[in-house]
Amino acid sequence: MESSLTERIKQKAIDLGFSKVGVARAETLSSEGARLHQWLSHGYHASLHWMEREAAKRTDPSLVLPNVQSVLSVAMNYYTPAQHSNDAASGKISRYAWGEDYHDILTQKLEKLDDYVMTQIPDLQTKIYVDTGPVMDKAWAVLAGIGWLGKHTNVIIPELGSWVFLGEILLNAELEYDEPIPDHCGTCTACLDACPTGAIIESYVVDSNKCISYLTIEHRSDLPPELTRNFHNWVYGCDICQDVCPWNRFQKETKEKAFQPRAENLGPKLVELAKITQEEFSRRFKNSPIKRTKLSGLVRNAKALLESHLTSS
Repeated sequence: MESSLTERIKQKAIDLGFSKVGVARAETLSSEGARLHQWLSHGYHASLHWMEREAAKRTDPSLVLPNVQSVLSVAMNYYTPAQHSNDAASGKISRYAWGEDYHDILTQKLEKLDDYVMTQIPDLQTKIYVDTGPVMDKAWAVLAGIGWLGKHTNVIIPELGSWVFLGEILLNAELEYDEPIPDHCGTCTACLDACPTGAIIESYVVDSNKCISYLTIEHRSDLPPELTRNFHNWVYGCDICQDVCPWNRFQKETKEKAFQPRAENLGPKLVELAKITQEEFSRRFKNSPIKRTKLSGLVRNAKALLESHLTSS
């Protein structure tokens, strides 16, 4: 029996290295939009003002691609078994940033998938996104049946856990749609209990103003001393809420070599990061997500952690 168009597209996605793929009907995200607006109204987006400017586009995909009918959502596993250093003199870098920049890797693969879909559907119009445009990646992944949204606000895939990158292709053609899967977080509050700064203020709600990942990457001002003393040496990002998630016992090592950690990203010395030069920063973090924090941000983070050690000793 010949496979359907949707099945062929999904198989192509798997062949390209994606871990999971699903399709959702493109429609206005009413409930998700209501939660987004409530989150914004509380100021939980901190300085991420661009989220306010394009809030309408985030909830209505037709404002991004007119006549859009389907959202093809993909997930790619990035887990590697390397471990963070527990040396007090070393900083911790979020696992997702250990290797190459995921934006580049996923975009390249999505472009190949997009080319394939174009050969299957005449006169097709598409838009590709990897965590960069006015698209709610997590909401579409959930609607496409890839996983459910965990209480830490990361998408959890039953067979992989939450160590995944997300991306999507919006297209103005109808495909076979998947059904969302149930939320299996149950009564577990491991992520809420473990967050050292109390950023997960309630299930499914993160206050960026307190989040170590936001503060070490996106925040541009000085770091609040009352929070940095609880940073646990995270100098770029934070994995605590995922590390404690019971569903990550199903984690599997990624097949993508680009996500294997660079040796110098495993336990970098805080003293060295605090005095790193622009030249060294550019060399060391070329094609790395860590570019996002800029030299000034990384130096600030390292100095703040060193200062917190002095005040707590």
